Amino acid sequence: MEKLTKEEVMHVAKLAKIKVSDEEISRYEVELKKLMDELDKIDEVEGYDEEMIIAPWSCDARLREDSEKDMLDAKEVLKNVPRHSGNYIEVPVVINE
Repeated sequence: MEKLTKEEVMHVAKLAKIKVSDEEISRYEVELKKLMDELDKIDEVEGYDEEMIIAPWSCDARLREDSEKDMLDAKEVLKNVPRHSGNYIEVPVVINE
């Protein structure tokens, strides 16, 4: 029966930031190897393309060019806000300390 080494299992546990017991290490040596063998089957699929795994759609988004516009007048903007202090717009607190 194929299995991973204890060091490989500990490395995966460290990456996942989890603690594993000796019993779990023994179990994962076999189970993680089975999982990795299943993932290796992807390479056997005909027409497999790594780009399809990353993004299964074409990336032909067309973005408009940036253009410079006149700035908004601060006084005009402040007319439309419920509360302000000087030139600053007051907003409700969304983060509790």
